[in-house]
Amino acid sequence: MTFGTLPQTNEVLAMQPSEKYLFKHKGNYFQPDLVTAEYIDSLEDFEIRDSDVFLVTYPKSGTIWSQNILSLIHHEGHRDGTEDTDLLDRVPFLEYNIRNMDFDKRPSPRLFSSHLPYYLVPKGLRNGRAKIIYVARNPKDVMISFYHFSKCAVKFEEVEDFGVFMERFLSGKVLDSLWLDHIEGWCAHRGDFNILFLTYEEMKKDLGSAVLKICNFLGKRLSEEELADVVEKAGFDKMKMDRRTNYTTLSTDILDFSKGTFLRKGTVGDWKNTMTVAQSERFDSVFKERMDKLPFKFCWDINDEL
Repeated sequence: MTFGTLPQTNEVLAMQPSEKYLFKHKGNYFQPDLVTAEYIDSLEDFEIRDSDVFLVTYPKSGTIWSQNILSLIHHEGHRDGTEDTDLLDRVPFLEYNIRNMDFDKRPSPRLFSSHLPYYLVPKGLRNGRAKIIYVARNPKDVMISFYHFSKCAVKFEEVEDFGVFMERFLSGKVLDSLWLDHIEGWCAHRGDFNILFLTYEEMKKDLGSAVLKICNFLGKRLSEEELADVVEKAGFDKMKMDRRTNYTTLSTDILDFSKGTFLRKGTVGDWKNTMTVAQSERFDSVFKERMDKLPFKFCWDINDEL
């Protein structure tokens, strides 16, 4: 397809997500083999504790990295290596309860991950109870990471043609729908929640400051030595080699490790290695106006200044 022209009928069909891999419920796309619409609806009345901490992200925005940081801050045993519990158990996904946990029996403070849009999270979060950390990442890198991840995620539809995948991403026809809607929704309704916003890029620039910011928000005090240890263990290379943090404990019917990994590069600006100039311009023409109104400054390259 030539950018700037209307796609032909067969190309339009190619840009529609398959119902085998995604279903839409209340404006958001979910994975059918991992969750039901009824379960999503039930989360509205999920009982919130004041000590709960929710990590909210759009997919491929540094979720695993942020999960690990939260886990390292809260669990000393994880820092000193005496506990062999992985992130799927430490910071489970609220909407994708892969291991069928009884969340009510989890001891406080409970840590949760979620990709949910603001309007589908438990209503108990809206009165300022519990804390939410929202991590955003520049959407070009999100899209590239999403594209590569779709190749090894068994329950994702693999789209070989990057141009087709990009058009799906730009139109919100991917898991968790449109990136812009997700981040705009959380930003516009931030007054309804007790929320801290961080960007992936600021974490890459100065992880120590980001960890300290998280600790201050959570009211968690760490010594200088403990803080340094969190930063050291949250390094990408460390995580990639640690089975507790690299998601290699995930079932092979969810991830085909012969085709890739959850943790691929963990860099800023990798989109430049995939997108053409024309594709980048196409992306900007769709996203830039709305992005300029967001209260974030995104780095498009690791050498950019925040």
